[in-house]
Amino acid sequence: MLKEGVTQKFLTNTDETGRFVVRSPRTGRTYYIEPLIGNRVKWGDVDPATKKMTGDYGNKYTGAINEKDSLITKENGFENIRMLEPGVSPLKAIEMIDDQYPDVN
Repeated sequence: MLKEGVTQKFLTNTDETGRFVVRSPRTGRTYYIEPLIGNRVKWGDVDPATKKMTGDYGNKYTGAINEKDSLITKENGFENIRMLEPGVSPLKAIEMIDDQYPDVN
């Protein structure tokens, strides 16, 4: 059981944190996702002359958090915490995990 207020805090400022929640319609299970800085694809503008990534977007709206700022902890009531390798789709990982559980209907 999650601590009171964790879900609300989790879903606050999602443009900056990249956090999102997925609820499986098949199993009814809820999955919380936090992209971590360092485990995401670099994005920006490609310079057509040099073919290098350019653009200084600063630290605003990074769509990820530092691991030390994670809300997904046992202290907050989360169980079965998993860390994905860089490049692994969280939605595909959820699908594979969700396939292990029976339908709710």
